Amino acid sequence: MNTIVGKDTIITGTLDIKGALRVDGTVKGKIICSDCVTLGATGHVEADIEANTAIVAGHMVGNIQTSEKIELQAKCEMDGDIQTKSLVIEQGAVFCGACNMKDSKPDLGFLPKPAEQPEPLVTSKKNLE
Repeated sequence: MNTIVGKDTIITGTLDIKGALRVDGTVKGKIICSDCVTLGATGHVEADIEANTAIVAGHMVGNIQTSEKIELQAKCEMDGDIQTKSLVIEQGAVFCGACNMKDSKPDLGFLPKPAEQPEPLVTSKKNLE
């Protein structure tokens, strides 16, 4: 574990961590981590997370994008969208959001792509008579 955000600590802004991160306090903003982000049971995150893996046991509001795995533990509350290759949701976890598990280049936008519009049907007046 390279970085620990303690229980009574509040951080606002962007965290760019090389190695693993554990959050037992509060983080608001954005988290970029080269390894595993662990949100402890007392942790509260209002941020988007980009990491290799993520383990959520506390309260999370925001989107998570990982290249490998996301684990939502039994007492967690997750409100946001996730994108990952592998997802584990333990019984008792609360997850409200969308999940994308396609093996493609990650896109944190999580916005639906606009639907293609069909070509308008051209009908002459002659055909309608």
